[in-house]
Amino acid sequence: MKELECAKATAARYIEDMRLYLDAPLEYDRKLNGYYYDQQHADKPYQLPGLWFSAEELNGLLICHQILQNISPGILSQQITLLQQRINQLFKLQPHSPANISQKINILSIGRRLKDDAQFKKIAAALFNDKRIDIHYTARGENAAQTQRTISPQQLIYYRDNWYIAAHCHHRDQLRVFAVDNIGAAKILDQIALSTDPKQLEQFLTSSYGIFSGDAEHIAVLEFSKTRAKWVADENWHPNQQGQWLDNGNYQLSIPFNDSRELIMDILKHGAEVEVKSPQFLVDGVREQVEAMQKIYKK
Repeated sequence: MKELECAKATAARYIEDMRLYLDAPLEYDRKLNGYYYDQQHADKPYQLPGLWFSAEELNGLLICHQILQNISPGILSQQITLLQQRINQLFKLQPHSPANISQKINILSIGRRLKDDAQFKKIAAALFNDKRIDIHYTARGENAAQTQRTISPQQLIYYRDNWYIAAHCHHRDQLRVFAVDNIGAAKILDQIALSTDPKQLEQFLTSSYGIFSGDAEHIAVLEFSKTRAKWVADENWHPNQQGQWLDNGNYQLSIPFNDSRELIMDILKHGAEVEVKSPQFLVDGVREQVEAMQKIYKK
């Protein structure tokens, strides 16, 4: 009270604020007739926060929290809950109450597959600690068998509402991408993970279209109609795409790709508003899908 030049009630309020909002381990000592930091039961020495947030910055944290909650419900749910509690405590120091972000922001996820984080946590732990991991993996596809392999995780990827792990597969001795929801079991090993050069990894992940990684061996040339052109011209399909407006008002988009499966799906969603110009095998692949669809609806 003497140092702060304040009344007893003010000092008591400061102590209470430190306990409630800053989680300070303050205890009262009857013999000394004063308060002290109880460090005996703390994991590490207590310190006052060295970083403070404005209301706008806390709103940004709440938005990030809402995104984490929505992109993968169940993933790191315990850790995210603890983060929310800390953000709420910081907000109590602000003069205004936090907005109900869940009512202000709605993130719609389509095609999400991962429902729990049992294997996700192990993969993340192995990735962050540079450890190899044994996985039981079942590829998507007809009559796909489960395989066991050792991988060195390189990078977690969140792509189209699902998680993937880019890793060096020691069975194939090459980089591969694995869908996390297809991993049935995982065990972290003591062996240090094999590290991939960042430039090599970036080339592997971004050189061709979609999640099917690898060197791009083909260029897809797509021509979009006038009505769809203004939308597609603003879209980013690939980092190395090339686009140009044509004299007839259409928009031509050129995309490097390796595997055509995902590309064909994205082409078909534009229906009659897009025409594949080249390569010929991609034209044939789209035509086959259209003809198969026609057979279904002619029944």
